[in-house]
Amino acid sequence: MSSAEIRPATEADLPFVTEIYEHAVRYGTATFELIPPDLAEMTRRFRALMDGGFPYLAAAVEGRVIGYAYAGPYRPRPAYRFTVENSVYLQPSIHRRGIGLQLMQRLITECEGRGYRQMIAVIGDSANAGSIGVHTKTGFQMIGTHPSVGLKFGRWLDTVMMQRALGEGAGTLPADSKA
Repeated sequence: MSSAEIRPATEADLPFVTEIYEHAVRYGTATFELIPPDLAEMTRRFRALMDGGFPYLAAAVEGRVIGYAYAGPYRPRPAYRFTVENSVYLQPSIHRRGIGLQLMQRLITECEGRGYRQMIAVIGDSANAGSIGVHTKTGFQMIGTHPSVGLKFGRWLDTVMMQRALGEGAGTLPADSKA
């Protein structure tokens, strides 16, 4: 599998999104969440991002959602309004087949089109080579590691911080840059 339909996610996709994320919470270290949120909570999160004007994408093959990606606020204070944080999750059976890369490329394009200037990746577990690789392939640079900040599955986990400029990045001020 090397191609999927990448499109804006809808509420109809959320049962699949919830299932994908539940697996990531229960068995993976990409997220430090310990209890999988239910469909109602995932719907609340989706709506909050949609209401904020952030992109939320689904990857589908033959109509079935196999992955998703979104960008949301990096931090709540207004000075961060041109910076987003990304998230990408895939069904385990399609890891390492290029779908995460396709989602990231489209997410970057969507964020640039909305005027964002920086994208931050907070990657759970420094051993997450797949995510680090996808971010590197899409132009992210390593900016640091927070060692042993999460405790999951009886072991301490790092978070890896990566960053990528969007559009003109910090080369110019956005038109809406009044403090």
